[in-house]
Amino acid sequence: MLSVKPFSALIPAAHLQSSVVTRPLEYYSTGEAKLIASENNYSFLHLISPALDHAYLRDMHQDFVFRKIVENFDSFLEDKVLVQVDHPCYYVYQVSANGLTQTGLWVLSDVKSYLDGSIKKHELTVERRERQLSEYLQNTGLDANPVLITYHPVEAIETITQKYLKQSPVIDFVFADQTGHKVWVINSQEDIELITDEIGKLESVYIADGHHRAAAMSKMDFFSTVFMNTDEIRVLQFNRLVRDLHGLSAKGFLATLSNSFLIEKSAAPVNPERLHQIGMYLDGQWYVLIPKPHTYNENDPVELLDVSILQNLILGPVLGVEDPRTNARITFEGGTTPLEEIQKMVDHSLYAVAFTLYAVSVEQIINVADADKVMPPKSTWIEPKFLVGILTNYCINSVSEPVKVSH
Repeated sequence: MLSVKPFSALIPAAHLQSSVVTRPLEYYSTGEAKLIASENNYSFLHLISPALDHAYLRDMHQDFVFRKIVENFDSFLEDKVLVQVDHPCYYVYQVSANGLTQTGLWVLSDVKSYLDGSIKKHELTVERRERQLSEYLQNTGLDANPVLITYHPVEAIETITQKYLKQSPVIDFVFADQTGHKVWVINSQEDIELITDEIGKLESVYIADGHHRAAAMSKMDFFSTVFMNTDEIRVLQFNRLVRDLHGLSAKGFLATLSNSFLIEKSAAPVNPERLHQIGMYLDGQWYVLIPKPHTYNENDPVELLDVSILQNLILGPVLGVEDPRTNARITFEGGTTPLEEIQKMVDHSLYAVAFTLYAVSVEQIINVADADKVMPPKSTWIEPKFLVGILTNYCINSVSEPVKVSH
């Protein structure tokens, strides 16, 4: 059963909103992250990795690192870098990027809803990454990067959302990447109860992005989530590049592929326009690969996906990439990376071959989740990608030595 509740979020001070928030640490090179931390004392990076500006912490036991994070967090509260909303609320969150505006509800979701399958997943997680996130959350209590959840539109929820969009936002800033971010506070008890009831009526909802974060929360009570209906989220493809041809020549590789695919040359970079059309860049030439009939199971919601066809017919049996989660010979580029950049990576011999894919649809994601199946890793690039620190849920019950939150 789905269960959500409001929370008293920690928000950046009005004059520091664009300074506090950050991209997740993994989106920066080490050099970029160090530079930001050194130039910006208010960056949430200080609450993620204090070793960026304290070199002695890099070789320290994690206990010391977590204590430094708690110490930095205490300073953020004392200096009113972060300010707490005075009572539990829901929030309308809106992000604008590249001409697209996406709006959702920011709530806390009950971990039990994830564990009992009411919040459904469609991707596997990597245990090491899951463990790292879990240790961070349990030792700091800082839940500042929400899980994106999608659901079929509900008229009552949309009506409430539109009501608050007409009011003044409590958060309104443009980040360094030119994305715009706004937050409105839903503080009416009547509206809060209506949202709680309407979400509770949903039979199931679906993780669109944040599978590792959701899995890491399994030892918590509630976790930060943004609910965006299926009309709001955007799904792009995850393209693949492989370092070598596993001992084959380009000619031999093409000959092998011809057993399972119709192969057509293309004079331009291939951005697939439909399902079962795979682009390939090899030895200075673009190709379109079309899987032959009966090479995949059309009745299986996972097997019919192009990411599965690519994995099952090429990456695994021909290129020897049996587990793309652990094989260092493969890399992934989200759909926002220009095809020209992907082509350059092959032309400069960083990779031997690149594959471009047609994006998985929202309905396909739902079909996979409803069938209790999972997609291959890196099957979808979901937007929006959240910044860290816009709203922070302080999980005080998870911290062994909780700090006092100022009001």
